[in-house]
Amino acid sequence: MANYENIMDANNKRTPSERRELARKAGEASGRARRRKAALRDTMNRCLTMRAHVEGLSDVLIADGGESTYEEIITMAMINQAMLGDVKAYNAIMKVVGQTDKSDADLEEQRIRTDRAKRARDQEVGDDGDQEENIQNFLKAMRPTDEDLEELFADQEKEEDDDAEEAEETGEV
Repeated sequence: MANYENIMDANNKRTPSERRELARKAGEASGRARRRKAALRDTMNRCLTMRAHVEGLSDVLIADGGESTYEEIITMAMINQAMLGDVKAYNAIMKVVGQTDKSDADLEEQRIRTDRAKRARDQEVGDDGDQEENIQNFLKAMRPTDEDLEELFADQEKEEDDDAEEAEETGEV
């Protein structure tokens, strides 16, 4: 009977060489899957950019400066469906162009809920450090603005002036 008890310690019972061999096979399978998906994307992109002629649609596209590719024809067909009242077509179009039916207040509420859920998860796991802030600080340090650099050098000059004053004071004694 296959259940969690049968598989939960499966890796612990294997030797390091067996685990290494399984990991190698998994990596090869993963690479094959990635290459297959990439080839499918390339084929789809190539086909979508091929020119085609569809009565009625192609003439409109070419008159408007388009090339009458499958991509343009599909887009026009979606627009036609949306004009006929197809809500799914309308929602697909809005998603593609980046519009949403949610108000700014709804989007803000969703952002707040997501932040709360992240904080709750971090507390459960015991991760009380703000990793996102650390990442942002690191990225800021890697690409400082002119203002950051001026502020940094101003602080260094001030420290050097303070050190020089201390040296003068000790020299007078």
